[in-house]
Amino acid sequence: MWFATSPRSARAERSANEKLNLACIGVGGRGAANVGGTSGENFVAFCDVDTSRAGKTLEKYPGVKLYADFRKMLDEVENDIDGVVISTPDHTHFHPAMMALEMGKHVYCEKPMAHSVWEVREMTKKAKEKGVATQLGVQRHVLNSIHKSVDIIKAGAIGKVTDVYSWMGGSRGMPPIPQDKPAVPDHLDWDLWIGPAAMRPYHPSICPYGWRFWWDYGTGETGNFGCHILDIPFWALDLKYPSTVSASGPPVHELTTPKSMETKFFFPEQNVNLYWSHTAAGPDIVREKNLKVRGMNTVFVGTEGILATGFGDYKLYPEEKFEGYKVEDTIPKSPGFHKEWINACKGDAPATCEFGYSGPLTETVLLGNVAYRSGGQEFEWDAEKLKAIGNEAAQNLIVPEFRQGWEI
Repeated sequence: MWFATSPRSARAERSANEKLNLACIGVGGRGAANVGGTSGENFVAFCDVDTSRAGKTLEKYPGVKLYADFRKMLDEVENDIDGVVISTPDHTHFHPAMMALEMGKHVYCEKPMAHSVWEVREMTKKAKEKGVATQLGVQRHVLNSIHKSVDIIKAGAIGKVTDVYSWMGGSRGMPPIPQDKPAVPDHLDWDLWIGPAAMRPYHPSICPYGWRFWWDYGTGETGNFGCHILDIPFWALDLKYPSTVSASGPPVHELTTPKSMETKFFFPEQNVNLYWSHTAAGPDIVREKNLKVRGMNTVFVGTEGILATGFGDYKLYPEEKFEGYKVEDTIPKSPGFHKEWINACKGDAPATCEFGYSGPLTETVLLGNVAYRSGGQEFEWDAEKLKAIGNEAAQNLIVPEFRQGWEI
């Protein structure tokens, strides 16, 4: 294992008025937003392999030391920091997160938590072992429409929920395979950007954004939005691990993620089916029930009614039955998604998307990709042992292979 494994504990809790000392890994793009979200604290160090993409953040904080390699940064600032904010591409979440967790540092990590099911489980276990504050970047968790929907489901308004349909619209995926090999820009360290993944020639269609649709680096629209959207049923129904998984979609491409995909999970404890779709048209139930779902992405089907919901609005059906229906608000208003984590680092209650909650959520999202990539046939999932029973192709996708020099 290339990072330190000696036992260390989290730094002493800080008072509410004392600033945290933070190191940020990935400070351009989404990383810039996370720097902004934690800007009330003290930045000790930044790490980014692309000085151009990180440029605006670097200009805003000229006094913060910049590193290209997070390993060198964490080694040098270990005794000076309380927490680490990770906003890199999916395939480079695990290594810096585990290094920081092993050091006993609090961790904020962008979604999805990691690139593989095994990585997510290891991060979840390590965070619990070290007793640190964590938060996954599912920032829509604070939205009023989601809070209302969770309260409606938990209040039993639509009876026993039997099926949930969640989806992401659009058709992004399966980008063309580059045929040319342009030079790596001077502002980018391509070897460090590749990190633990297999080496491939640089191409601007992959970096800085198209990586999302390459299996080696991203997790497609399922990984991109699945943690945001499936957060709603996971929270409302207290879901954890499915017992069976299946998927369907266009023929699998070895290198790139699909333009569409459908996945089915069964959760035995709640006796509920969860359907995830990446599809331009949305699931069939929307048309079958004539539901108005503009701005929505999830439909709960219960024995006493239907709830359609999403990030901006929610609606109960049959409309005449639920006319004037009001539900009691039981979820405390968030002080702010990043602030939840900051407060937890200082000894307050755990953040709402700490790894104990968001780990199983992310594992389920990634299992959808596993099912699709392994042919779609339903398999039983032994969550305790991380085993895809009877499906060797699926099992081969659970634990990743890392490039030489990045082995764990």
